Amino acid sequence: MKLLRFLLFPFAIIYDLVTTFRNFLFDINFFKQKRFPIPVIVVGNLSVGGTGKTPQIEYLIRLLKNSYQIAVLSRGYKRKTKGFLKVSNSHSANEVGDEPLQFAKKFSDVFVAVDEQRVSGIQQILTQSKTDAVLLDDAFQHRKVKGSFYLLLTKFDELFVDDFLIPTGNLRESRRGAQRTNAIIITKCPENLTENQQNIIKNKLEKYKKPIFFTTISYSKTLKGYTEILVDDLPNFEVLLVTGIANPSSLTRFLEDKKISFKQLNFPDHHQFSNKDIEQILQEFNSIHKSKKLILTTEKDYVRLNNHIKSVHYLEIETTFLGNQKEVFDNLLLNHINQFSKDNSN
Repeated sequence: MKLLRFLLFPFAIIYDLVTTFRNFLFDINFFKQKRFPIPVIVVGNLSVGGTGKTPQIEYLIRLLKNSYQIAVLSRGYKRKTKGFLKVSNSHSANEVGDEPLQFAKKFSDVFVAVDEQRVSGIQQILTQSKTDAVLLDDAFQHRKVKGSFYLLLTKFDELFVDDFLIPTGNLRESRRGAQRTNAIIITKCPENLTENQQNIIKNKLEKYKKPIFFTTISYSKTLKGYTEILVDDLPNFEVLLVTGIANPSSLTRFLEDKKISFKQLNFPDHHQFSNKDIEQILQEFNSIHKSKKLILTTEKDYVRLNNHIKSVHYLEIETTFLGNQKEVFDNLLLNHINQFSKDNSN
């Protein structure tokens, strides 16, 4: 695989030229960007998938929803519909995408919508609701919208500065794109990440002159779904782990650290489970002879699976800032929203 990626290096150079020229046309305003009279917070990355955008969006929702009327807009990746849709509990993942459906189910008081055209999507939101701020999910490369604040996510063990453009690497655009962000968030860090390790990463990113924050994934103490089971009780079970996300390694490490016995069925990211897949899952589950057994999946996969398999459980995750960085980050974002609102009220 590494040899193939190396052989595809010339295509990565061509890809770099195309994406750089596109960004240049936006930078000189040849391609127009739409600005909006409310804060638009863009969450995204430079690499392909798996950086923890979903828990970061949920963190922002929890931070803002009690003080502001917020909306979340996503394209609804792999949905089988087109155009603008306000997401409700009655939708399926096929109709609106798994992540937007997850947001809508967890935060019923938040306006969640999908639209592949983000400009028209925000316009629809503003006509249908009184909104103080919009969170744009996975839209760092969607430059037709001019965001007011950009958050760039990059994984602790796969920093964008150590990567290269696709198909040789996993970058969607050049590392230079990081200059557009207002803050860089290092995701999926070990909980015990030392200050010295943080400084090594900060030195790598120093040239971008952006605030840098370190976060980790925190897991719920209780499984939800079919029944509620304490994570501490899971070593008594034989677990069939079903995953269809870009990078399930954080979850598998968590289970291993907890000394939980599991067998994994791993599917592609945003996988739409077919009848054949369901049969395979049930067959694997039925082949487990231990009396205490269960099917475990991620929250994102749960919204695609629970209509097919009722006896499935999921484990909620949250983004947690390391040390005292939460207060610094929260103030940075809240000050931006307040200042933006003040400047646009005059």
